[in-house]
Amino acid sequence: MNEYEGGGLAAGIGVVGGIIYLAIIVLMIAGMWKTFEKAGKPGWAALIPIYNAIVLIEIIGKPMIWVLWLLIPCVNFVFGIWALNLLSKSFGKSEGFTVGMIIFPYVFLPILGFGDAKYLGPSAAEAQNGGFGNNPFNNPNNPFNSPNNPFNKPSGNQDTPNDTPPPVV
Repeated sequence: MNEYEGGGLAAGIGVVGGIIYLAIIVLMIAGMWKTFEKAGKPGWAALIPIYNAIVLIEIIGKPMIWVLWLLIPCVNFVFGIWALNLLSKSFGKSEGFTVGMIIFPYVFLPILGFGDAKYLGPSAAEAQNGGFGNNPFNNPNNPFNSPNNPFNKPSGNQDTPNDTPPPVV
């Protein structure tokens, strides 16, 4: 085999690899497109790089400052994983599905988009189950929405009056 025959083989492998890569990208975009449509957002938003992050943030119910966090290097890994977790919870999926979306997004995004998952709202499963583990707050996205929060009580609360003077020592 001379040097020219090996180049043709390498080119063929490169072309086949490129076709497989493009097919995986198209499958991921189609899955994201259908996921956006299930959440009531425009599906074409999956095609525009930063706008799809904005739409994802709207779907998971987080503030727009998250766009900045998703653009900062090293910080974006943490917030990206967190966003995927909230996305899977918004469709009623568990943390196991989140792990699948992180490791195999080309499989789990189409499952989310083309599967039978229904959009329930921002982090719906987390809000319905009371959060991960024993969460004292009803809504993990708003920790001040608890009935036991002392900041929610009016200033003139007379449930536990404290009109007795302190003891004199």
